[in-house]
Amino acid sequence: MKLQGKVALITGGSRGIGKACAIQIASQGATTIISYASNRAAADETVAEIKAHGGQSEAIQFDVKDQAAVNAAFKQITKAHGGLHILVANAGISLDGLIMRYSEEDLEKIYRTNVFGSFYCAKAAVRPMMKSKWGRIIFMGSVVGESGNAGQAAYSGTKAALDGMAKSLAKELASRNITVNVIAPGYIETDMTNALSEEQQEQIRSMIPLGNVGSPEDIANASVFLASDDAKYITGQVLNVNGGMYM
Repeated sequence: MKLQGKVALITGGSRGIGKACAIQIASQGATTIISYASNRAAADETVAEIKAHGGQSEAIQFDVKDQAAVNAAFKQITKAHGGLHILVANAGISLDGLIMRYSEEDLEKIYRTNVFGSFYCAKAAVRPMMKSKWGRIIFMGSVVGESGNAGQAAYSGTKAALDGMAKSLAKELASRNITVNVIAPGYIETDMTNALSEEQQEQIRSMIPLGNVGSPEDIANASVFLASDDAKYITGQVLNVNGGMYM
């Protein structure tokens, strides 16, 4: 139980990678709060799964793009649970498209969600973490934030921004015993990748030295590691979990 007595918030924790992180972190003893934007049923399902295995969990609704809503939610969490120790800023969207056709509306939306949302959550988490003199902030980046990808200039840009944000915050918060890191997943098996044709999936696998697509649990294991004292001397780093597709 590496996280016994800790309080963790996983944004976008109702499905996919976020859900796997929530389940794994809860399994290590942390009280785990799952945020969701609109899908209450999925969030409740994740909470029920955690509780069925003896964990403590609850769901909270807010939009990470709304700073006032973020601040209110964090105050509610810290008041109810006496603090906040771990933030996995996982909530994000992908709006792909070639730059010549990319709309200002989509650009605004993706940056507001992926960059502003992560910043708002990190900012709200700092005060309770400073009070506890212990904190872990984990941003969910992407392999394309490191390597780039055609048709994903906006998305790649948001994920690369998280790398710089984490490194700066790591320096800013280190004296307060708060570490800040990024997990950069490669191709992970999700509803989105499962919808691809077998030919497309084979093409993806051919780009990965380990020869297979990763699972959400691979990312969740990394989140537990970075959240625990096993990673107490690691900060300002980007942990690539991608099967070797980018080195």
